[in-house]
Amino acid sequence: MANVDEKNCAAHEESSPLLDKKVAADDNKVAPADDGAKKPGQATAAHGPLLVPIVVGGGGWTADGLPLAHGSVMGEPMERAQWNSSLFACLGRNDEFCSSDLEVCLLGCVAPCVLYGSNAERLGNTTGTFATQCLSYAGLYLIGKAFCRVNCIAPMFSFPSRTAIRRKFNLEGSCEALHRSCGCCGSCVEDEVQRERCESGCDVLTHVLCHPCALCQEGRELRRRLPHPGFNAHPVLVMIPPGEQTMGRGA
Repeated sequence: MANVDEKNCAAHEESSPLLDKKVAADDNKVAPADDGAKKPGQATAAHGPLLVPIVVGGGGWTADGLPLAHGSVMGEPMERAQWNSSLFACLGRNDEFCSSDLEVCLLGCVAPCVLYGSNAERLGNTTGTFATQCLSYAGLYLIGKAFCRVNCIAPMFSFPSRTAIRRKFNLEGSCEALHRSCGCCGSCVEDEVQRERCESGCDVLTHVLCHPCALCQEGRELRRRLPHPGFNAHPVLVMIPPGEQTMGRGA
């Protein structure tokens, strides 16, 4: 009698719509034998998510897809890159961008508002911001020329672009360049917060004291690293007609 009741209960469970199919499938599976030699990082679905081993040392990648310079899991700061051209390299470098460097030099001397607007447009990667940035710079330029006879107001508002370029491409600042060349400013370079404050102050001084050279250096750097956003705004589709087709008999 007990065997008949157990059979009826099992049949009722198999025909019940409330029975989870996944649980039933897991019950039918046979657990693999534990050989006692699991590999590091190996885990099954019953023990939680799959663990991926992290290799410390020998390089790696951060969560943002950037390479780790010193193989740290926490992502130590990478080594600073240098600018493609120095501050006083007015004519740029003798490479494939030499004609662009000459254009940047002329714009920095004759029309700095145009160069600043072009740099801001490339840095922001947004079309249509050139006119706004150019006119804003031109207004500050004219105010400085009218009251002080020199361009002294526009550099005070244009230096954040240099800071943004330096941070975006992880470029070397003035304090780090001095520490690398002559060994000074060691205390400022060691602390990250103090170094960033010092570099921001150097960005302001660079624009105030050497404003045309700073704009030209930023323009050369951006043209080598970023394409103009207008090139990607309207893709061009090229239609290639098929070649002439001839019909002939097979051999």
